[in-house]
Amino acid sequence: MESIYHLVLPSVWSVGSERDYIAASLVDEGFIHCAFTSQVEKSANRFFADAMQLIVLRLDPSRLRSPVKVEPSGSGQQFPHVYGPINRDAVIEVIYPKRVEGRWVFPIGNDGT
Repeated sequence: MESIYHLVLPSVWSVGSERDYIAASLVDEGFIHCAFTSQVEKSANRFFADAMQLIVLRLDPSRLRSPVKVEPSGSGQQFPHVYGPINRDAVIEVIYPKRVEGRWVFPIGNDGT
């Protein structure tokens, strides 16, 4: 499976940095929301439009200890979901997107880099 991405506020990511990462959605919904390369920018601008800072974690699904399922969202588009904590050694890159004219812009190419 190609790389998947998780969007997170820096203040949330830094909490408990010595432990596996648990997003609020894991407790509330049973999984951690992720995105494929082509979905990152749209998701960031939809769900984090008002955030002043944002981190995008590039994950290697083969390194995750928790299962990943690709499932439809409310719009019917397929998104990856991580069903358990994210072990920090599965994070292969931390991306710091930029805001351009009030929108998040990402240095992510079509090949996932």
